[in-house]
Amino acid sequence: MMSRYAALSREELAVLVPELLLIGQLIDRSGMAHCISAWGREEMLQIAIEEWAASSPLYTRRMQKALDYEGVDIFTLFKGLQLDIGAPPQFMDFRYVVHDRWHGEFYLNHCGALLDVEPMGEDYVHGMCHDIEDPTFDATALATNRKAQVRPVHRPPRASADQHPHCRWTVIIDESYPEVPFIPAMDVVAATHAHHTELDPIDRDDEGRADYSGPLLADVDFGAFSHSALVRIADEVCLQMHLLVYSFKLAVEARAKDDAALARSIRTKQLIGISGVAAERIHRALKLSSDVKGALRVLELHPLLNPAAYVWADIDPGFVHVRPSPAHEDESWISLVSPVSDKPLQAIATAVDPHLRAEVSGTESDWTVRFIETDTPSKELGEVAVTKFSGGATWEFEERKSLPLTVV
Repeated sequence: MMSRYAALSREELAVLVPELLLIGQLIDRSGMAHCISAWGREEMLQIAIEEWAASSPLYTRRMQKALDYEGVDIFTLFKGLQLDIGAPPQFMDFRYVVHDRWHGEFYLNHCGALLDVEPMGEDYVHGMCHDIEDPTFDATALATNRKAQVRPVHRPPRASADQHPHCRWTVIIDESYPEVPFIPAMDVVAATHAHHTELDPIDRDDEGRADYSGPLLADVDFGAFSHSALVRIADEVCLQMHLLVYSFKLAVEARAKDDAALARSIRTKQLIGISGVAAERIHRALKLSSDVKGALRVLELHPLLNPAAYVWADIDPGFVHVRPSPAHEDESWISLVSPVSDKPLQAIATAVDPHLRAEVSGTESDWTVRFIETDTPSKELGEVAVTKFSGGATWEFEERKSLPLTVV
């Protein structure tokens, strides 16, 4: 099934891919506030650990294979971070130092996630930078080499607001180290349709880079990739989101126990929040029109409906028709949207223009949405406003030169 991103130009894709990586990072800004409300801060931290640890090794390996940089060394590990929704470029400004294949460091000149939680107090900073990072960086290493250790040199809480870099870590791969323990929930996530989705191979004859098999770059130049490679990267990044959200689903349902309505409510609120923020960023980045046509285009490119091989939908000039798909069987995002649960679609409409309404008709898994122009503007949904607490909602990417990193 052809990717919905294939119709974009190479230049548009080079703009969109970093946006998708940042949108993936903002999923937690959307979901965790509702987890805190339901179960408190400590359980929220555990949910975050479980969702990232059970999904990131799986989607990291997918990207390694897609872009032909599979390996067991520092270079492979760092490339994986550069293409991970957990570390979107610039907003999470990872800088890498390589001493040799088995020894390296990274530090964050800017950590957008830190700046989001610092106003909430030192407990939240410690929770993110200590409680969450230790096991999830181990999980990140698991995708490349189970003998890798990611350890802090220093990390927040910061001594002062102008302390830079925000944190610094060593990465060492040594055969004498104990293996990073396997994460049992990975098996559950690995069994999903999302993990097994087959995407079109990259056309090696397309103009531009077809892979990331060469040197590690200080900053990935997405514009250097071919059109075909960028389409594949965009689809892979959307699958990263679906795998993360499936892990989130498992963690939330484990705590909700027999209260299926509570679990679904939290998952739907997460989707509403990220739907609006993602739509606003896609709309602005690609300079799309603020009308019905623009809203349909935003929906077509939105992670909710991508990749096309996973979420089945027919895109027509006046409407979008969603059909039962592998994503429904996974109970992924799309399963939370229906004629009686239309707020995620309204969040997208409002992000394009507050005067637009989403009208949804059909059944729970087979429905059609049309966007209608009205005279009365809609208010931004509360779930979207919660997500906009993050500086990532308004983040602006800058032009950077892409330089190869040599061994220090």
